[in-house]
Amino acid sequence: MLFHWFSSATHFITSILKPEPDDLNEIMAKFTVLFKDRPIQSTIFDTRVIHIGSDSTNDLVIDSLAVAPAHAVVSLNDGLAVIKQLNDNFPLVINNEVHKECTLNNDDEIAIGKHKVIFNTIETVLAPPPPESLASKDLESLNEEIETALNISEAYLQVMEGKHIGRVIPLKKGMTRIGHNGSGVAAIAKRTDGYYITSLENNDLLTVNNKPLHEQTIKLKGDDQVFIDNTPMQFFLD
Repeated sequence: MLFHWFSSATHFITSILKPEPDDLNEIMAKFTVLFKDRPIQSTIFDTRVIHIGSDSTNDLVIDSLAVAPAHAVVSLNDGLAVIKQLNDNFPLVINNEVHKECTLNNDDEIAIGKHKVIFNTIETVLAPPPPESLASKDLESLNEEIETALNISEAYLQVMEGKHIGRVIPLKKGMTRIGHNGSGVAAIAKRTDGYYITSLENNDLLTVNNKPLHEQTIKLKGDDQVFIDNTPMQFFLD
């Protein structure tokens, strides 16, 4: 995932510094994923087709039971972005309206399960400032983000009790879902500045260092004690 993000960022920088006149009708798509109105990932795609779903084979992966393995697909062609529903059991809701197929506009809000996805084209990202100052500013910003992303430590949860004691759960995805409905479900989001845990199912049994998580989003620290699905686990960084 990091390599894909790095590659996309590299293409983004190239598009700023070396615009190609013959490609003016082509667009790049930016998707910002939010959970509980908090951004958890933002990705720029320079491919013509972007698959969205919960399965790891998708281009934009949203790890949630409320998201179909193959939920939707976005096609970029002739300066337009068209999104299509792929599973009738999982509605495609755009700006609070249900669609089977829809042409996306900048700042459109796509509701996918409990997540929101904001769509934009690269032209919006490159808006008003003069090209020279914009290129310099965005290049510096992207370099800092890439540097941070490359240096972020790998993180894991280790089961401390029960029949799975010692089991290690790597937190490699942008979001990892842990637990079972009825016993407590949490999500751990990997961001550029660390790992954040939030509750997907309000349950007093979800705790961090023996304190109920409730509706909070908490940044995890090394050796934090996490209790999910009646299972004590320890968070640690590599």
